Amino acid sequence: MSYRKIGSLIQLIDERNKDLNVKYLVGLTINKKFIPSVANTIGTDMGNYKIIRKNQFACSTMQVRRDKKMPIALLKDFDKAIISQAYPVFEVVDENILHPDYLMLWFSRSEFDREACFHAVGGVRGNLEWEDFCNMELPVPSIEKQSEIVAQYHAIANKIKVNEQICEKLEATAQALYKNWFVDFEFPNEDGKPYKSSGGVMVYNEELEKEVPEGWEVKTIGEITTSNSKNLKSTSHERFIYYLDTSNITNNRIGTLRYLNLNEDEIPSRAKRIVTENDIIFSTVRPNLRHFGLLKNIPQNLIVSTGFCVLRSNVKDIPNEVIYLSIIQEDVLQYLQSKAEMSVSTYPSITSDDLLAVKICIPTTERNLVVEFRKIYNLIDIQNVQIKKLSQLQNLLLSRLAVGEEVSA
Repeated sequence: MSYRKIGSLIQLIDERNKDLNVKYLVGLTINKKFIPSVANTIGTDMGNYKIIRKNQFACSTMQVRRDKKMPIALLKDFDKAIISQAYPVFEVVDENILHPDYLMLWFSRSEFDREACFHAVGGVRGNLEWEDFCNMELPVPSIEKQSEIVAQYHAIANKIKVNEQICEKLEATAQALYKNWFVDFEFPNEDGKPYKSSGGVMVYNEELEKEVPEGWEVKTIGEITTSNSKNLKSTSHERFIYYLDTSNITNNRIGTLRYLNLNEDEIPSRAKRIVTENDIIFSTVRPNLRHFGLLKNIPQNLIVSTGFCVLRSNVKDIPNEVIYLSIIQEDVLQYLQSKAEMSVSTYPSITSDDLLAVKICIPTTERNLVVEFRKIYNLIDIQNVQIKKLSQLQNLLLSRLAVGEEVSA
């Protein structure tokens, strides 16, 4: 299997949106994905934007050393879009020699990012020169072999997607059940019928300014949780940690954790907060971005950003699952976002006290209701374990591209 320079296999494309026919504007993320652009384009000449077509790539060669990644993505979901003229757009010269998806797999390897970082020496932040990028090499097996590898990778990716969809449905079920039981008070009564609509006794609660079931009480999140603010000390005996930043978890879905060697790696200044299994983490920046989750099956020595508020239940019969669901209700998120927008910080933020002041109505004699939520999140946990294993299999396949080895799916 021969190695060839990237530059011999690709060509730059500079097609501009002169007639303004293409309207869909995309941006490029550091995680090598295209996303709908949020840039303010009022008064901008969209005719100068570049057109990118299906099976073409866009990349950024700026700040590669600083970010330790080269943003680069292959357009697959649309026939065409427009992107900032700052991004080089390129395509494979001959798809009979190099499969675009195979090339994207190569770009997805951590080893590729490390090599790109090594060559990125331009400017203060470490830009990668286009010539240096083109001089990087990759193995080019037969097109049949490339297609086999791509098919294997996509088979694993599809399994991950199915599991993620199952998790999303289970999450939606848990949230709908919470609203039905703890907000609308239609939990099953002794006869298995909806409590409130079947004539269950309701009493007026002054704190919530509404009727609640008899025997239920109102507590603040601060009254039923312990807020964990324990930080990793510089004198800690731990030498290896995993780090989770606020932007790397959304709606209880965790992205790639950073693995850090405390002896060698530069540790982010905010990577301090210690967490344990089943902790609730909630980002204090822009609550409407939904950077929160319930930690299950986490690796040892996981440290999260100090931008998270970390909570755990201190009431035996009120599990973290119920507390988590109580603070991610849409009306609660809207309330917290309004508090954030009143802040004077650089980014709209809440304080931990804002979160701890949120009120929740909980049963005092119907504790068995909470068991159902634990069951649902146990099922979600099972799916997440499978996703983790499949993701490891994906990474193994990527790591073996250099020697052309296959892995079993």
